Amino acid sequence: MLVSLTVGKVDAGVTVLLTPDKRLIEFPSILLPPNIVSGSIVDITVARNSESEAKADARFSALQDQIFSSFGASQPSTPILRCRNATQTSVVLEWDPIELATADLISLSLYRNGQKAGNIPRPLHMHSTKISGLAVDTEYSFHLVLRTTAGTFTSKQVVVRTHKMTDLSGITITTGILPPSTREELSKAVERIGAKIVDGVRIDTTHFVTTEGRGVPWEKAVEMNIPVVRPEWVDACEKNGRILGVTKFYLDAPRPGAPSSDETQRTLASPLTSTQSQKDLPLTPSQSNHNKEPEAKKEESNEEESSEEDDEEEAGGEEKTRATDEQKVKLEDKDNQKVALRPHAQSSSASEDTPEETPEGKESEDKGPEPSPGDGASFDDVAL
Repeated sequence: MLVSLTVGKVDAGVTVLLTPDKRLIEFPSILLPPNIVSGSIVDITVARNSESEAKADARFSALQDQIFSSFGASQPSTPILRCRNATQTSVVLEWDPIELATADLISLSLYRNGQKAGNIPRPLHMHSTKISGLAVDTEYSFHLVLRTTAGTFTSKQVVVRTHKMTDLSGITITTGILPPSTREELSKAVERIGAKIVDGVRIDTTHFVTTEGRGVPWEKAVEMNIPVVRPEWVDACEKNGRILGVTKFYLDAPRPGAPSSDETQRTLASPLTSTQSQKDLPLTPSQSNHNKEPEAKKEESNEEESSEEDDEEEAGGEEKTRATDEQKVKLEDKDNQKVALRPHAQSSSASEDTPEETPEGKESEDKGPEPSPGDGASFDDVAL
């Protein structure tokens, strides 16, 4: 097809061509012959290149096939949810590993009774979860919702009913350090109640039974907040025919036969309280009179000590010779005091034989027994 066009305006990049019906066509200047000016007439031949078009179509089809084989051959799989274990108040759910194909993961959510319970953390690595705090003997429904860049996929609903208190089949036990005989008895008791023992601490482990709080499994159980109990808990559940609380059977809980530390402290404190209460009771007249005598002696001895301390303070600045003289004088006073006491004792015995009592004798009886020479009486007092 031959087309004749008139050159209009020529620019460095684009040239304006005029058709016979006066239409404007912008044409690249680089494709025109050289030395073209305004008013020149050029002939342009237009034809379809079918061979090149076929080749381009083939290349485009090959590219589409490559994209489809790489990204569109498979799609994300729908999650398959199932119940792994159920107890009176908890349910353990698990699912197959998620296959995303070429899509990108957005979220994996768990729904309970039609309402969103939460998102699963690290869904590409976690394939199970535990739901606690459920009601006893109650039916629940669960399902997963997978959201990806290739679409949303919902799993089938799983209906689970929590166990009754008398149903012990949901108990899953992991054992720790146990004596051989205790381990054998425990396995028999677990078999009788319909529970099961598993190797290693898992997400569905409900109780960790051991007699010693050490070892890697024990540390893992403590980290996962799994109750660590003694073997007696299994025996108690078997005897009662129902699941029991674990508070009294914790590994560090006091045993029923042995007294607790609080009880021992109470027993030790009881004699102290009894003696303290005896001290608080009022004294009898005989006890008060008996206690007055040593009190009087203590007061007299305290007066002697205070007087002696005063004498020592006054004589502290004197010379050593004077101190030795005073000691000699004190020794002589004591000897004279002993000699003077003898006639005084005889006179007191004679006064007791006389039938009539003088007023002075009455006063002496009221005052009580006279103090001994060592009870604060000086030499002058005895001589008088």
